[in-house]
Amino acid sequence: MLILSRSHYNKIMMVFLIMFLLSIPSQTLAVNVALSSETDKIALLALKDKLTNGDPHALPSWNESLHFCEWQGVTCSRRHMRVSSLQLQNQYWGGTFAPSLGNLTFLKEINFTNINLHGEILGEVGRLKRLKILDLRNNNLGGHIPVEMINCSSLEVIILMYNNLTGKVPSWFGSMVQLTQLGLAANGFVGKIPPSLGNLSSLEKLSFLQNHMEGSITPALGRLSNLKFLSLSGNNFSGLFPPSVYNLSNIQTFYLAGNQLAGNLLSNIPLAFPNLQTFACGRNQFTGIFPSSISNLSELQFFDIAENDFHGPISPNLGSLHKLWRFNVGLNRFGSGSTHDLDFLSSLKNCTQLQKLGFYHNSLGGVLTDLIGNLSSNLVWLAMGSNQISGRIPEGIGKLVNLASLDMELNFLQGTIPDSIGKLKNLGVLWLDGNKFYGNIPLVIGNLTMLFDVDLSSNKFEGLIPFTLGYCTNMQKFAAWGNNISGNIPNQTFGYQQGLIELFLYSNSFTGPIPSDFGNLNHLSILDLQDNKLIGEIPMRLSACTALTVLVLEGNSFHGSIPSFLGSLLSLEVLDLSNNNFSSSIPHQLVNLTLLKTLNLSFNHLSGEVPVGGVFNNITAISLTGNKNLCGGIPQLNLPACPVFPLQKKHKRSLKRRVILFIVFGGILISCVAFISIYLLKKKAKKLPTTSLALQYRYVKVSYGELHQATNGFSSSNLVGTGSFGSVYRGTLVHFERPVAVKVLKLQTSGASKSFMVECNALGKIKHRNLVNILTCCSSVDYKGNDFKAIVFEFMPNGNLEALLHNTIEDSVSTNLSFNLMQRVNIALDVAFALDYLHNDSEKVVVHCDIKPSNVLLDDEVVAHLGDFGLARLIHGAASSSSSGQATSSTIKGTIGYLPPEYGAGGSVSPQGDMYSYGILLLEMLTGKKPTDTIFGEGLSLHKFCKMAIPEGITEIVDSRLLVPFDEGERKITPQNIKECLVSFARIGVACSEEFPSQRMNIKDVIMELQAIKQKLLH
Repeated sequence: MLILSRSHYNKIMMVFLIMFLLSIPSQTLAVNVALSSETDKIALLALKDKLTNGDPHALPSWNESLHFCEWQGVTCSRRHMRVSSLQLQNQYWGGTFAPSLGNLTFLKEINFTNINLHGEILGEVGRLKRLKILDLRNNNLGGHIPVEMINCSSLEVIILMYNNLTGKVPSWFGSMVQLTQLGLAANGFVGKIPPSLGNLSSLEKLSFLQNHMEGSITPALGRLSNLKFLSLSGNNFSGLFPPSVYNLSNIQTFYLAGNQLAGNLLSNIPLAFPNLQTFACGRNQFTGIFPSSISNLSELQFFDIAENDFHGPISPNLGSLHKLWRFNVGLNRFGSGSTHDLDFLSSLKNCTQLQKLGFYHNSLGGVLTDLIGNLSSNLVWLAMGSNQISGRIPEGIGKLVNLASLDMELNFLQGTIPDSIGKLKNLGVLWLDGNKFYGNIPLVIGNLTMLFDVDLSSNKFEGLIPFTLGYCTNMQKFAAWGNNISGNIPNQTFGYQQGLIELFLYSNSFTGPIPSDFGNLNHLSILDLQDNKLIGEIPMRLSACTALTVLVLEGNSFHGSIPSFLGSLLSLEVLDLSNNNFSSSIPHQLVNLTLLKTLNLSFNHLSGEVPVGGVFNNITAISLTGNKNLCGGIPQLNLPACPVFPLQKKHKRSLKRRVILFIVFGGILISCVAFISIYLLKKKAKKLPTTSLALQYRYVKVSYGELHQATNGFSSSNLVGTGSFGSVYRGTLVHFERPVAVKVLKLQTSGASKSFMVECNALGKIKHRNLVNILTCCSSVDYKGNDFKAIVFEFMPNGNLEALLHNTIEDSVSTNLSFNLMQRVNIALDVAFALDYLHNDSEKVVVHCDIKPSNVLLDDEVVAHLGDFGLARLIHGAASSSSSGQATSSTIKGTIGYLPPEYGAGGSVSPQGDMYSYGILLLEMLTGKKPTDTIFGEGLSLHKFCKMAIPEGITEIVDSRLLVPFDEGERKITPQNIKECLVSFARIGVACSEEFPSQRMNIKDVIMELQAIKQKLLH
């Protein structure tokens, strides 16, 4: 018997196999390949239908005109022409897995990231035994990980993060020994880390970030010798940190934050993890001191150990960490309040990549020195709040030009805010509250146009809210409570901040009314103005603040009725109007506030019936103490019953008779009143000119009643200015499309009636672009029968020049708040054009006699209009006429500081007198100082002050806003160019305000000089 060796046997069998294969027709093999390809195609089409929810427009390339290997996202193996890779990303189909996916048995990679998948991962995935990469991140998948996946023994990468998967992490993951990445972050996994994961010796990345896992960290993780990335943050892990984890010598990124881990962690970190780049263990319960050996981690970039219980000094040897960009040790117990606690800052100056630095909420003492300016110019976040740091804010802070967030709250810092802070153009968050800062809030805050969260509370700031704050149009939260800031709350400063959500100005010394422009704050949620000295009524425009949840006006001097529109602010949860002077009844509309949890109306002068319903039914939610004349309400309030009128007790028939009698006698009474009224009006009309002013100048007639309604009863909330002879109110009349200004004469003031006639005569006969346009006059009687006179003008939405210069009243200011030199030149030109018309181009020479900033009004395009002609004089003949054609000034009452010297000495009224006042106005625009400023006296006047400064000292006396370079169109106006133009501007003002009339500059020459300045700025 022939015995063959194994090698001979194998050769013979191979020959037989080859002969067998050669005997099979080639067409059969081709058919088998075609059948396999057809299976993949059918599987893909079924998958498409499920993934895209049957959307016919999705995956347009998946059609019969192309081979499926050319379809979008499909890759095939070259040898078998079978699907080996599916990559479909960043779509919004919202579909599900299809069981047909399991038929694509040659698949090695599935990448379905961010396609809004929902449903569960199907068990058919377990048939893909060749699968190496499974990436399903950023979807809405739910349920458990299917156990069938255990068959995918070739898997190297599993990324399921950012889904809604639940259950425990499968222990059978430990059998997938080829895994290099396992990403399960941001799901709903529970339970402990399976110890079997310690078998994955090839694993390089492991993430359980943001799940609901708990228990201690398994020591088995210490066996993952190749691990470079480990994230356990955002779970409920507890217990001590296992020593075995220190064996992970290759680790580069280590996240432990947001757990309940304890123990002494830091001491071994530098030795155990020499390649460490990122280390974050914040929000745990770790203890221990800060090891100086941290400086040996030369690759360290991210170091965050905030919110633990570390203590002792912070190592001053951090300068070797050249790659460090985040260093956060906040909310620990570092420091001892000693002078050397901040020494570590000097070493950080060598960390030139540093972007985020936080050492807030510790016990660090010492003086903040200018070394802070030596930190990296890349720094964007600096947080040192809640320590014991003293000293001033150093000027060097201005070097940190990329700073976006600065937190210095709750320290012992003092002094004024340095102007260098205005260089931090990227600053969005500024927290300085709870220190001892004093002085004014600096004007340079307006340079910080990116600010959105500012807290200056609980300091010693004083002065006014800077008007420049209006530049900060991105503001969402502004808090300055607990200071001594005074003056009116600027009208348009906060009105520009239409994204404002929270405004806290309580416990200051603000005066005046609530700015009407608060009505622009559509997103305002919290407005707290309590404990100030505010007056007036709640403005109607506040009804536009429909997002208000908290409105606190307690402890002021507001008066009038509680407006019914508050009942339309349906988001209100807290309304506190206590300790004011509100009167009348409680508006029933407040019962509509279904979300209201607190209503405090205590200590006012309210009377009448307390409403029933809504918040008024909750005795614990309302406070009405200190209002003696209230009645009714729910029984628990223990208020007296409201009086019942007899009419309510009568029979219906009796009521009907009373109504009939009322109508009859009422008609007779009305007839009598009408007859008497006509008689009285005719009698009163004899005292007036035979032709009314309204008809004489062909204006629309308006009555007292219409003006009363237009101004909300001449409400203080509508008051925009006061003068010697009257008050000006904003209003709305049906005859005019735009708002109007109503000047109501104080007829009890001597000369007021004459002023009324003068102003109507003067403005009624002159028209010019730069004069205030009179719309109509009203000479009538008020509801009490008293004489009433008013003039109606165009309303100037940007207020007056005095507000723009001094920010002393609530009038609006320009929509471009920079108020640079070009804007002032334009305003000066506008006033000059008006004077040229009055003096030279009108039918009669008109001398205004009261040129001053408060009489220069600005329209919505910041064009200046000269107004208030109550002192004007009409002179017959040309402006250059002799004294015989001039008016005596014996009764002139101009304004101190602007009054020309000759008027005070009894001289005649002349155009040259207006030129003097105009010159003083120019110098006030130049310096920002009033002619009556306290620095002037004992021989020094505004005129001499400016004259002495020309030319070398001009930059020392001018308003600081004029020295800021600005853009005009595409041209950058340089400081040198500004200085030259300031000198020219000053020369004009000085030349116009010379002591003797004959020496003063002519208005036409003024116009030429100002136009020359304007051209120089433009070119």
